[in-house]
Amino acid sequence: MSLSEHIADFVVGYTHAEEPSESQTELMHTLKLSLLDWCAVAIAGSSEPVSCIVREQALADAGVEHCSVFGASQKLPMKVAALVNGTLSHALDYDDTHFAHVGHTSVVVFPAVLSIAQAKGSSGRELLDAAFIGSEVACHVGAWLGRSHYQAGFHQTATAGTFGATAAACRLLKLNPLQVRHALGLAATRASGLTSQFGTMSKPYHAGMAASNGVEVALLASRGFTANLDGMECGRGFAETHHAEQENAEPGSALLGGPYVFNAVQHKFHACCHGLHASVEALQYLKDTQGLQASDISSIAVKTNPRWLKVCNVAEPVTALESKFSYKHLCALVFSDYDTSALDTYSEECCRDESLHRIRSLTEVGADDTLPDTASQVFVECANGSVYEAHYDLADILPIRRREQKVLTKACVLLNDQKTAEIWSIINSMDTAIAPDLERLFR
Repeated sequence: MSLSEHIADFVVGYTHAEEPSESQTELMHTLKLSLLDWCAVAIAGSSEPVSCIVREQALADAGVEHCSVFGASQKLPMKVAALVNGTLSHALDYDDTHFAHVGHTSVVVFPAVLSIAQAKGSSGRELLDAAFIGSEVACHVGAWLGRSHYQAGFHQTATAGTFGATAAACRLLKLNPLQVRHALGLAATRASGLTSQFGTMSKPYHAGMAASNGVEVALLASRGFTANLDGMECGRGFAETHHAEQENAEPGSALLGGPYVFNAVQHKFHACCHGLHASVEALQYLKDTQGLQASDISSIAVKTNPRWLKVCNVAEPVTALESKFSYKHLCALVFSDYDTSALDTYSEECCRDESLHRIRSLTEVGADDTLPDTASQVFVECANGSVYEAHYDLADILPIRRREQKVLTKACVLLNDQKTAEIWSIINSMDTAIAPDLERLFR
């Protein structure tokens, strides 16, 4: 069975258990937390410059008014709404990450799912199942493409994410296996996105592109559009031409359909690139446990997996976006008592702070290929000769109740207690909602 066949079977054949196991219940709880997290970062990011530009262009183009978008009362066509909501939900770079996928799943899958669900009047259960299916597919395709794909310069949020959005859209549109394969084949010639765009408006736009691509190819396939049925894995197909590792000859394969992997998704609690988070946590631990102050420090050394050095190692950030991709800057923020979870910490004014420049100049960032890309090792040397060391690995998954507490706290800070409670209530009732009031999520 080819990868495309396997995905198509999973998309069409997945059935939500009437009496789910404890692990499946926890996985669905995690998916709901990701939806809450996504709504929070989308609403908070809806007035960002990139959000305004993309939304204004979409509203100017207009079209059939089916679907809601954050920050506007006017509705838009399905694929256009997915483009807008995908872009603005990634505008803050504060959304969740899956390290098997090597990218962000929620900002691609949820915009696609919500646009179709709202236009088609899908039930809450149908919406959640489609979102789960799309997330699992995105994670497995991302793992199948592998680190070589990412290291070659391709952004998995945009590439693997397109296939996840396509799978989710196909499920909601109730396509048959052959139609799903045509949609995936067409997605293979649409998926794109380059890591060279990181630190610019194009990075959040990647998420919108992928969400919109998924909706569009699924809609075309529903009308009889055809494509190479194995466009992902055939000769001169997506994998061969995009530096895919394809370590599992039978892509994701035996895994799609269980055991499930989405539960390992990592929610962000610092408003910067996820590649920086392990080092931030390690430094914060040393600062808190050793009582370290900026004036104590004579040097900082950060060790990280080599792949991050091309992604989030801007040495001298001058813009707010660049500051979210700088090890040295984040090290300086931690020891200068800035709140790394606060949106206004990442600003041009902050980049010009001379006290931060001093700590940045004392910081060295190096590669350690023995570290997984979820971990960092940090060393802090003080003027008195003391040296402190800490290690942190994001792969150590938080217990579900602790995760819920942190996501709810984050949402309350980004929105407010009342709005967070309203959104969380809507999401928690989706399992049994025949016609969930999705528009309330956008207001």
